Formats: sequence, C-alpha cells, structure tokens
Amino acid sequence: MQDASLPPPAAMSSPYLDTRQLEAFVAVVSIGSMTGAARALGRSQPAVTRLIQELEAELGFPLLHRNGPRISPTQQGVAFYAQAELILGGLRTIAERARGIATAAPEPIEIASLPSMSASIIPMVLAGLAREDIPPRVHLRSTSAETVVQAVADRTADLGLTSLPLDNPGVEVHWTAEVPCVAVVAEGHRLAGAGIATAADLRGERLIASHNPFRLRLSINQSLAAEGVEPAALIDSNSSPVSIALARQGLGIALVESLTSTGLPVAGVSVVPLAFRIPFRFGIITAAGRPLSPLVQRLIDALQAAAATVPGFRRLEDWAAEAVPAEPGQIA
Repeated sequence: MQDASLPPPAAMSSPYLDTRQLEAFVAVVSIGSMTGAARALGRSQPAVTRLIQELEAELGFPLLHRNGPRISPTQQGVAFYAQAELILGGLRTIAERARGIATAAPEPIEIASLPSMSASIIPMVLAGLAREDIPPRVHLRSTSAETVVQAVADRTADLGLTSLPLDNPGVEVHWTAEVPCVAVVAEGHRLAGAGIATAADLRGERLIASHNPFRLRLSINQSLAAEGVEPAALIDSNSSPVSIALARQGLGIALVESLTSTGLPVAGVSVVPLAFRIPFRFGIITAAGRPLSPLVQRLIDALQAAAATVPGFRRLEDWAAEAVPAEPGQIA
C-alpha cells in the first residue's frame, strides 16, 4: 500500500537525485540499521534518517520497512537498491578517471562479470599481464548478467563478460562461445571419480543449478527434459562457485559450466564430465561506439585464449541464432 505521507510517483519534484541520499540509502540497506549507516558515513543518525525520508519523498514510494530499530527494504527498495549501487559505482569510476586526468596517471579499469568468470578466467588473465600493463586500480564487479549488460551500456564498465542471450543496442559483442557443463559432487559421492555421468546417474538425485530461468537454467532445463531426467529435489544457486560449495557439503549434484571448475579448482569435490551436452553460452562486450584502449583490447584477446583452454570450448560464429535453446523444458 502507498504511504499516504508520500507524494505519488508523478509528483516527483526533480529529475535529479542527491548522491548523499543514494549513499545513505545504500549504506542503510547494506549495514541494516540507521545507526550503523550513520557511523559508516560519518554523519549523525538524524541526518541519515532525513536523507532517506527526502529520497522517499523525491521518488514517491517507500524504500524501507521500519519496525523500531529493525529496518528492511521494501520490494520497491530492493529493486531501487540495484540501481542506486549502479549509479554510485559509475560516479566512483568517473571520479577516479578525473583524478587520473588531473595527475596524468594511468586510467583505472572497470570490469563487470558473472561470478563464474570473475572467479576463474579473469584472475588468470590479469595474472598473465605484464606488471606495467596493470593499472593502479582495477575494479572487478561480480554481478548478474543483466547488471553486466546495463553497466557496459551505461559506460560505467569498460568491459563485460556475460551469458547469452544478448540483445542490447548499447553494447558491442566482440566474441561469443560455449563450453559444456559438468557435474560436481562431493568426494564421498557415488559418482566421485567416475569417468562420465550419464542421464541415468542424475535421475532421482537432488540437483544444484543456476536460478536464472532465461540463461544457463534454460539450457539445463532443456537438456534434462530431453534426457528424461526428473530430479528428486532442487537447490537454486545464483553462481557456479556457490553451487560447487553446496555440492562439496554433499547437498547434491551441481550442474555448472566448466569455466569455473577448470579455472577455480576446489578441494573436496570431484568434477565429472556429462555424457550429454548442456551448453553454457557467453560473450565479451563493450559499449557500442566506444573506442577501445590497448589494455581493453588485450584483455578481450587474452580472455578468449584463456577460455579456449577449457575442454569442449567452441566459438559461436552465428551466436544470435544459437543464443537460446529452441524448446525450453522445465525442472521444478
């Protein structure tokens, strides 16, 4: 229900938002209390409370549920939090670059990426650069595919690594590829050390899989449906490293793309190839029409070379046609 003390969205008094209000809101949500946010920002609690109230009045909807000292974001607050973080991240990048221009220092580089690639091939590629090629500040933002695309299109990220599909006129796609998914199990699991995992091996098991129904989960759903696999139970995860950690505790069989399992070896698990193919499709993007620095171009080439070392890697020449499985299945 709309708070009667707040103006409706149409009554927003200004098209511009105060960055102090955004900082206060992000701090409150991140820390979980007005007192903690005030301490982190070096402001008084009443000042932080006032900034939040002004932001709510400006937006025309409540951002926080208040129950005494307990504070939690509303549904609208959760949605706005992602936008506020994106805006503040862009402002920090601009500030860093302005300081670099003033001092003639090398520009920082901002990379937005899926967690799977942030934890695997990106560290490998950065480690392979000459020391003098790495700028003093590298910001690696590990986030969702949708946020990666938005950050690159908004030019708050120099380079993005995201999964397919991609359909945004604000980005340029440099190359796309696919790698197969693998099964990851705890060392004590019956499949540990197996040369291959068949569809029959997965039937009746608890599976651990990506939660996004429009990206990797779509490929998983289609492939399992084609093989007649009906899991006994399912754990949703928002990243491959998390899925592997869940599998390590014996909670099920994780179906993850092989970039993570190759680039981020984890003790206590066994990686088993699948007898059938579940493709993970991904690509490298930059902002459309934006000239590439020599460093960004080197990273684009080096990331492709690193990904190509993963068994089953395949370049997608007609990536738009191969981006989405034709007939998505469904696992509950």
